[in-house]
Amino acid sequence: MPETPVMPAQSPAVGRRSASLSAASLPMHTLRIFGACALSLILWFSAGRVVRGLLMVAASEVSHGDYRQVRLVITMFVFTLIVLNELVIMVGMLHSVRGALREIQARREGGEADESMFGALNRATLVFATIYLAWSFQNADAREFIAVDTARRVDQDFAASLAGQEVEGGTGLSTLDVRVSLGVAVVAYLLKTLFSWWHVNGKVRGSGVFATFFELAFAFYSINALFALADARAEWLDHRVVVAAARDWAEEAGEAMPWWKAFWDAVGDVWPHVIDGLVVPLTWLTVASLVYGAFAEDTRAVVRGTRLDNVATRMERTHNLTQTTMTRATAGFQERWVPPMNAFRLAVRGGPALFGLFCLGYVGIRVVTDYADRGVRMLIGNEDPFVWLALAGPVSFVREMAVLTLTVCLLAATFDIAATRSREAGEALTAGSAEPGPEQGPSAPRPS
Repeated sequence: MPETPVMPAQSPAVGRRSASLSAASLPMHTLRIFGACALSLILWFSAGRVVRGLLMVAASEVSHGDYRQVRLVITMFVFTLIVLNELVIMVGMLHSVRGALREIQARREGGEADESMFGALNRATLVFATIYLAWSFQNADAREFIAVDTARRVDQDFAASLAGQEVEGGTGLSTLDVRVSLGVAVVAYLLKTLFSWWHVNGKVRGSGVFATFFELAFAFYSINALFALADARAEWLDHRVVVAAARDWAEEAGEAMPWWKAFWDAVGDVWPHVIDGLVVPLTWLTVASLVYGAFAEDTRAVVRGTRLDNVATRMERTHNLTQTTMTRATAGFQERWVPPMNAFRLAVRGGPALFGLFCLGYVGIRVVTDYADRGVRMLIGNEDPFVWLALAGPVSFVREMAVLTLTVCLLAATFDIAATRSREAGEALTAGSAEPGPEQGPSAPRPS
């Protein structure tokens, strides 16, 4: 009589590991990563804030004095370093926790070598900078610089205003001559193109970081020229008959349809919350995916497996001029919306509950820390005059550190759960795509 085969019993460790990969484990997994990597995260954040503060003071100091235009060129250069510092610190913090991720441990067990911090920085920062600029995250850096520069020149600007002279505080990023802006922007564009070509072809070590720097420089030096041209264009358009007629038609349409204005006012009230609570978290999840070697802004990866995949296939068969025109026409849309769409597909791989918990956790971290900040300020009080001149900085530092470190751990935990569950399902996330991994065939690319 043939013996009945007996299935081997599943080890308790495997059972615990599978149970720990549920979406409900996201909060605990986030705290576990934070507990394992808190020291490195705090060191990265502290170093970044020190460098940021020094660069802010240096930019404020150099922006005032003789040879004003030369000083403004240097000021914009230093501001570019400020933004690049933010990118480097974010990549460094994400990279510092990779050892606590099960997905990374699985790659190590599969014989894949760890990517160095410099390798991750060189690979991820260029796309990171594109996302950073597409969503105008640099506006917060500009506002902080303006606040620092204005605070450091209160006395001089007050005296200048009394004397009827020009006030220079907070103008270091907006008063660069248009011709100088265009000239430096052209040079930055040429250098960006050169380093990008070297980066794509692997010619020069670290070319990705330099390409990122000149990408940022090209964007920032162009801003002044674009603002000046936009102002001139707006002033010219205001006097055109067609524009005036269109404005009158819009007013008449609003009077004929009273609900139209109310509808768009309601959308305007809700839309910022949608961006802050859903789109921005997914954008940062894209950055985490970049650092950990998943996908980035590949448009084809977003539509793969959907009905739009056939449309993309037909587009690839069209004439080169058509492809180029479509690429340029949709560049702004791709830079802004394709990364969050990729991150959404990544989160959905871990289940709809993972996506919901991730967005809820992202918003919850900020809500909880804001209330904690208010509580600390109430406990300290303000009985002594000017006490907050000394205490406001440390309190804000601790709050910002808590927000960023916990956010990094949340991003890492979300990626880890989604990527590990995809691997267990027979798929692996690969750089630049969402194709099946090596488990599904010898021709599939290895995860990077």
